[in-house]
Amino acid sequence: MSRALIETAARSHPRTSKRGLLESLFAQLFTGFVYPQIWEDPRVDLEALDLAPGARLATIASGGCNVMSYLLAEPGEIIAVDLAPAHLALLRLKLEAARRLDAHADFYRLFGEARGKANVALFDAQLLPHLDPETRRYWQSRNLKGQRRISLFAGGLYRHGVLGRTIGLAHLACRLHGADPKHLLAARTVEEQARLFETVLAPVFDKPLVKALAKMPTSFYGLGIPPEQYVALTAENPAEPAAVLRQRVRRLLCDFPLEQNYFAWQALARAYGPAGTALPPYLEAENYPRLRHLVDRVTIRHRTMTDTLAAEAADSLDGYVLLDAQDWMTPTQLAALWEQIDRTGTARARVICRTAGAASPVERHLPETLRGRWRRLDELSSALFQQDRSAVYGGFHVYTRAVH
Repeated sequence: MSRALIETAARSHPRTSKRGLLESLFAQLFTGFVYPQIWEDPRVDLEALDLAPGARLATIASGGCNVMSYLLAEPGEIIAVDLAPAHLALLRLKLEAARRLDAHADFYRLFGEARGKANVALFDAQLLPHLDPETRRYWQSRNLKGQRRISLFAGGLYRHGVLGRTIGLAHLACRLHGADPKHLLAARTVEEQARLFETVLAPVFDKPLVKALAKMPTSFYGLGIPPEQYVALTAENPAEPAAVLRQRVRRLLCDFPLEQNYFAWQALARAYGPAGTALPPYLEAENYPRLRHLVDRVTIRHRTMTDTLAAEAADSLDGYVLLDAQDWMTPTQLAALWEQIDRTGTARARVICRTAGAASPVERHLPETLRGRWRRLDELSSALFQQDRSAVYGGFHVYTRAVH
């Protein structure tokens, strides 16, 4: 069922067309473990959503980090939706760990450091007996080497998944061209970050091999970018997509101090930084006692966002986090999603999304009958885009009910 759901979500062209074949290849890749960490900034999201205590929120789960961080706003319920069983298994493991592990040090070792044999022993002794059968089966299943999946937490979770391995390949490509991205970790100021980027990494984007790879949509699959989204990503400079990529990476690595940007650490080291550097809110020690009391407020759904919302009552949801999923959608799929958002959203509901390009599909593809009921908060969207530490997207968009 998972493959069928993902293929439906990624499909925008006939299966036998060139683009359709690329979409099928992407769907096959996306059925496994893709994101060990979500790549959207929860600090920006929560400011955009402006949730009142007790609010109900629907969000795409991805790696589960932001679901956990959203809990700290004390919503009444978070409905976490995803098409990938691996992402839901990771989220369920995080929720169960927060319930069962009294010490933040254990929780942090498991999901912050995410490496070391002690994590597997911790899983076996304190978490495995309490997992639901589906989640237990996922983490107990074995890979081609005969290792249980939970062994990912022994070898370094963030080095795995499609994204982790893709970042590793990008590092290899840089080293083959005489550049090591980890050199940027020596920077102590944003000025040093910018200088090191320009001298160490920027020249790599001008290499013939990198330019050639950047022109191949399949090169971006490991970043979770399907063919349709690749077109949006490269629209600002379709002749030189490597230049677009260089600009996005520069913003990620240079626009925010390293000690405040755990996304940059993941890009440079596939790990979080040393003690005292920025972490996702759910991993911060001061938040852990409160987090533990809130984990029962998450409801998990293995289905599309549209189908999930169709089962909810009218006027019952206050926030929607769509990540960049709308970039994947056909106009028909987009309209079906927004019909359900419009039906289920309360008077103060907000919708947030990111896009590979600057423009939002809402303005480009949503029928006027629907688009006219919602308005984009242009100033807030622009301000929060500049504050978004994940920094790899082309646009951040906040929508609220239109006032008539």
